[in-house]
Amino acid sequence: MKLDRYQRHTRLSWFFVGAMLVLCGVLGVLQYRWIDEASRAESMRLRGSLQGSLARLSIDFNTTVVNACSSFLPRPFMPDASPVHRSPSELYRRWRETTQHEGLFSAIGIVTAEADALKLQLLDLQTGEPRSADWPESWVPMKDYLNERIAMMREGREGPGRPGGRFRPPNLDDGFLLEFPVRGRMDPDSRALPEWYVFEVSERYIRHTLLPDLLNHHIGSGLADYQVEVVPRRHPHQILYRSPDQDLPEIGESADASTPLFDAPWDQVFRRTPPPGIRDAMRGRPMPPPSGRLELRIRHRSGSVDTIVAKTRARNLAVTSAVLLLMLGAAAALASFARRAQRLATLQMNFVAGVSHELRTPLAVIRTAAYNLRGKLAQNPAQVEKYGVLIQRESERLTSIVEDVLKFASQNAEHARFQFEPLSVTELIDSSLAASQAALDSAHVTVDRKIQPGLPLVMGDPVALQHALQNRISNAVKYGASEQPWIGISAAPDGADCVEIRVSDRGPGIPSEEIASVFDPFFRGQRAVQDQIHGTGLGLALVKGIVEAHSGSVAVSSLPGRLTEFALRIPAADPGVSQDFTQ
Repeated sequence: MKLDRYQRHTRLSWFFVGAMLVLCGVLGVLQYRWIDEASRAESMRLRGSLQGSLARLSIDFNTTVVNACSSFLPRPFMPDASPVHRSPSELYRRWRETTQHEGLFSAIGIVTAEADALKLQLLDLQTGEPRSADWPESWVPMKDYLNERIAMMREGREGPGRPGGRFRPPNLDDGFLLEFPVRGRMDPDSRALPEWYVFEVSERYIRHTLLPDLLNHHIGSGLADYQVEVVPRRHPHQILYRSPDQDLPEIGESADASTPLFDAPWDQVFRRTPPPGIRDAMRGRPMPPPSGRLELRIRHRSGSVDTIVAKTRARNLAVTSAVLLLMLGAAAALASFARRAQRLATLQMNFVAGVSHELRTPLAVIRTAAYNLRGKLAQNPAQVEKYGVLIQRESERLTSIVEDVLKFASQNAEHARFQFEPLSVTELIDSSLAASQAALDSAHVTVDRKIQPGLPLVMGDPVALQHALQNRISNAVKYGASEQPWIGISAAPDGADCVEIRVSDRGPGIPSEEIASVFDPFFRGQRAVQDQIHGTGLGLALVKGIVEAHSGSVAVSSLPGRLTEFALRIPAADPGVSQDFTQ
């Protein structure tokens, strides 16, 4: 019945472990899916946030250029008021006094159409005074474009309402040049000579001041995690600006986000200064799509946003997997501990039952002998001697049981104290055999004693080691002498630092499935229980505890029906101690 209960508890424990395993598996699959979905959402969020920051940066960049250029154009027309025209020098000085980007322009030119030529004047960037100058080589494409504009105006192909009336979008080939009419969007009936401002934006200022400021403002502290490049859209392999780390590979097409730069649309400028009569038309015209001359690319330093998200995903999976494994390990450990606790409880119950039986038998014998002596049923001295011997034998048996229990309790409570001293293995074996002589004689056991001469001394407690040997000898007599009254005891060196004592018998042996449990407290083999062999199940546990307290070890081997052997390995004493003891 107890066995069925134990098996039922065992099945429940394994069922609990299996249920936890299935639950952890389901949680693992769900967690994997949740983390995967969260990682994709995080990647999209990071890319969207990055793209939004770049879009705001592009707006600020273009607005900075547009505001600077618009400072030189006429103010908006007011009803019943004439536009106020100021000289370029005055406009330039006023712009320098109010701007935060004084170094934005590397050159400012005023182009005037005179006869068949275009006259160029460059403003002195210190005083603002215009001075005649030759056309720089890099400005020649702009000069050709303005000549074409003049020809179109003279032929009547340009102007509001005419096919050529719209101003062209910024040309990618113009580099850092921007051109705007001096009088803003001119009245088509005006007879004034056409004039243009030509602004050359400073590449150095963009690289060293404007871009770093805008990046720090819009990306912030996270900028250190990203690699940034700015390239001309017409020549994407010519890098205009690059983040300070030069050892990183070019971004190319692997950017996490990108945005056009240097897109100063004409309509955005002239919406601020429309001439009379076309204000409403300007308001109704849609803004052109962005088409900057530069492209800003950004990529995470780890390779991409997807890479850093994948690393975070891997870390999250590792952490959650570790948590699930810990849960599973805790469940398995809990089931194992529960099984061990159930097994220990069963053994303890069997121990209590066995000890109760062991105590009841000698007590009954002693009580009966005492009753007979007290009732004077034993009259002659021989009968009195018989009852006295019986009382003595059974009391010694009781004393042995009580001592085993007390020694086991003190050993487990770490109260055992051993007095170590150099011991002769030969004397230890002989004293143990002498203490067990009565049991050997009563069972008519033949002792085969083989002790190799010249054994080193061992350091140990003589009482404890003798108890361990005597316990093993009594077990050999109890379990093995019933079939073959023979035991063997031998001692020999085991390496240079140990002595091995072997105690053997030729009894029925120990089944292989019980070998691993013979040293467990309260354990008794199935055959001992069936044959009602007296014992508490503490003897071998005490032997193992005593030997291990001497830094030794105990091993057992058994061939059922042929030979069962216990080997006690005890460390030898230091050679100096042995020599002093023998002298």
